[in-house]
Amino acid sequence: MSSEFEQVDAELNSRGYTRMVFDLGRIKELLDLLGSPQRAYPSIHLTGTNGKTSTARMIDSLLRAHGLHTGRYTSPHLETVRERISLDGEPVSERRFVAAYREVAPLAALVDAAADEPLTYFDMTTALAFATFADAPVDVAVVEVGLGGAEDSTNVLDAGIAVITPIGLDHTEWLGDTIEDIAYAKSGIIHKGATVIAAAQEEEAARPILERSVEVGATIAREGSEFGVLRRAVAVGGQVLTIQGLGGVYEEVFLPLHGAHQAQNAAVALAAVEAFLGAGTSRQLDPEVVREGFAGTSSPGRLERVRNAPTILLDSAHNTHGMAATVTALQEEFAFSRLVAVVAVLADKDAAGLLELLEPVVDAVVVTRNTSPRAMPADQLAQVAEEIFGESRVEIAANMPDAIEVAVALAESDVEAELAGVGVLITGSVATVADARRLLKR
Repeated sequence: MSSEFEQVDAELNSRGYTRMVFDLGRIKELLDLLGSPQRAYPSIHLTGTNGKTSTARMIDSLLRAHGLHTGRYTSPHLETVRERISLDGEPVSERRFVAAYREVAPLAALVDAAADEPLTYFDMTTALAFATFADAPVDVAVVEVGLGGAEDSTNVLDAGIAVITPIGLDHTEWLGDTIEDIAYAKSGIIHKGATVIAAAQEEEAARPILERSVEVGATIAREGSEFGVLRRAVAVGGQVLTIQGLGGVYEEVFLPLHGAHQAQNAAVALAAVEAFLGAGTSRQLDPEVVREGFAGTSSPGRLERVRNAPTILLDSAHNTHGMAATVTALQEEFAFSRLVAVVAVLADKDAAGLLELLEPVVDAVVVTRNTSPRAMPADQLAQVAEEIFGESRVEIAANMPDAIEVAVALAESDVEAELAGVGVLITGSVATVADARRLLKR
C-alpha cells in the first residue's frame, strides 16, 4: 500500500466511518462544485434491505458482457475502501483513488467551512465514485444506496432505472419501526419517468413502492408478474436457472452463487439490464451473452467458500431477513454432517434473532467480537447464545484468529464424521466476514 493512499485513507476515516448525517444539500453543493459528474452517464440505482450488493455485481457483469464500460459503487467494503468504486468490474487502483481524492478534497473543504456538519465518510466516497466514473468515462453506473433511499447521499442521481430488492426490518433507528416506513424511505429513489424493477415484497412494502411509482409517473415491473425465476436446480459450485425476463425466457443460466435468494437477485438483475438496454415484449437479449454475464458473477462474503477440509464458508448475513436466506441455502445446498458457526455481531443488531435462526442447522457456536468499534462484546453475545443453544454448545473466543481455531477443532472433533462433511460458517456481520477474510485469504 502506498504511503499516499494510506494518508488519503486516514483522512477519509477521520471523518468518522460510521457518522450519519442525512442532508442532501451538502453532497449536492460538492457535486455542483465538481461540475455535476453524476450527470455524465446514465445510472441504475439500487435499494432494498438485502441483496443489493450481489444484485449490483450481477448487473455489472451482465452489462460488461454486453460490451459496456461500467462503474459500480457499493458498500461497505471488506478489505479496502477501493472496493466501493469499481471500473469494469475491478476496484480502482490506489493511484486513481488518490487522484480523485486530490481533486475532491479542496472543494469538500469549502463545503465543510460553510456547513454546520462536515461531509461524512459516505458523502466523500460517493463524490469520489461519481467523479471517477465521469473521468473514466463509463457508459453506465451501477449505484447502491448506503442506507435507506430518499435521504441517502446517492439520491442525487435521478436514475432512469430504480431497483428495489426485498425489504425487511433493518436500520430501524434511522428508517422507522415498520416495514411500511422503511419502504417509504427506500422508494424515494424512484424519480419522475423512471422504470422500477421490484423484487417480490411483503404487502406492507409493496404499497409504498406502488404509491411512489404512481405519484412520479414511473413504470413498474414486479417479480412474479413481469419477471421471475421459473426453475432452479442445485449444481456444482452454484445453481442452474430458468428465468422469465421482460423479453422472454432465458434457460440454462449457470449462476456460481448459492441459495434461492441469489436466484431471486439474478432475476431482478436481468430485468434491470433488460430495461436499461431496451429489451421487452418485442425484443429479447441474446441468451448466450446473458449466460456469459451470469457465469462471470462473484459475490465475496456471500456463502463464499474460502477453505476445504474442513470447508470454511463466509457469509455476511447481519439481520434476520438475510440469515433466514442463508440458513435455507445451507439446508438445501450443503450436506454437512457437522457444522460449527463463528458469530460476531454489531451491538445494535438482533443477536437473539440471528442465533435462533442458526440454532437448528449448526452443532455448536463460537462467539467472538469483530474489530468494528460497534461490535457487541463477546461475553454479552455468549449470554444470548447460551439461552438459545445451551451452555454445552457455546464457546467464547477473545478474537477472530482464536475463534476460527476453536471452531475448526470443534468441527473436526466428531470422529464419526468424514472430514469432507464437516464445516465452519463465519457470519453475523460484514465486519466479521472482513476480519475472517483477511486471515483466511492470505
